[in-house]
Amino acid sequence: QVQIVESGGGLVQPGGSLTLSCAASEIGRSIFAMGWYRQGAGEQRELVAAITKHGYTNYQESLEGRFFISRDDDRNTALLRMNDLKPEDTAVYYCNADVNGARWYGARTDPGSDYWGQGTQVTVSS
Repeated sequence: QVQIVESGGGLVQPGGSLTLSCAASEIGRSIFAMGWYRQGAGEQRELVAAITKHGYTNYQESLEGRFFISRDDDRNTALLRMNDLKPEDTAVYYCNADVNGARWYGARTDPGSDYWGQGTQVTVSS
């Protein structure tokens, strides 16, 4: 079982920046990929960015250049730096731990290898 703790959400004005942090507790196994997803009101959950343990990244194309994902393998943490935030970035942001790479490769995931945090609210408003 992987426990995921997210932090760093909040209210920010348009044009501002926020950094979200995700810490995944894991004993005995490395996590293949960690990612951030978001879900706006009435919308489906979508990929923001993901990063593998080898440093390969995958971004939602429209966010590349404003959002940056990084990872500390020693601590199993992943950071999402969000710059020049816009009202349309308002959403609940969820951290995902993709233990075996199934999500990264687009394969079927299973609950024993794919974990989600509770989500952290990001609101961009003046």
